[in-house]
Amino acid sequence: MKKFFAVLAIAAAFAACNNAADTTEEIADSTVNAVDSAVTATVDSAKAAIDSTANAAVDSAKAVVDSLKK
Repeated sequence: MKKFFAVLAIAAAFAACNNAADTTEEIADSTVNAVDSAVTATVDSAKAAIDSTANAAVDSAKAVVDSLKK
């Protein structure tokens, strides 16, 4: 009986995932948009991390220079 339910669940998953109304062009456009937004988010977060690291390095270098001037 467990095997029957497993086969039934797999068949239901395949039936639910079969969306014949989608065209290849629509799928490609949505995939491109998803990848584009993911790349943009990754680049923005990387830029923020690099900027904060660079600012911390500049600030620590300024502190060292200021301490040497005294």
